[in-house]
Amino acid sequence: MASIRREIAVDAAADHVWDAVRDFGNVHKRVVPGFVTDLKLEGEARIVTFANGSVAREILVGIDEEARRLVYTIPSPRLTAHSASVQVFDAPGGICRLVWITDVLPNEIADYIGQQMDSALPIMRETLAAEGARATA
Repeated sequence: MASIRREIAVDAAADHVWDAVRDFGNVHKRVVPGFVTDLKLEGEARIVTFANGSVAREILVGIDEEARRLVYTIPSPRLTAHSASVQVFDAPGGICRLVWITDVLPNEIADYIGQQMDSALPIMRETLAAEGARATA
């Protein structure tokens, strides 16, 4: 199973970043606007449309408030297995660290998913920093 791990520093307090990340139904507005262009909620799932036109059904597995960790999965005929987590950690100097891990099978799709994550990260960093600035204003 391929495991793809990405980590970024965000210029905002962890509590503010976590508030945006845990808002499962508003990832297209509060976390990665423009990367995710549309979102529809269906029970515990969100149907997301990405800027490249692909669509995924992401099912919320759980939200751990104490650990500031959100887990979701994407059931798909193309994927044998998929599990992703986003976790927010305190860091010195009023910033935080965000760790995004995706485990996926088949291994051959890992490059594509890693590229998608890499495309999302700059948007995520900028949007979450702005979200944190608004929260403290």
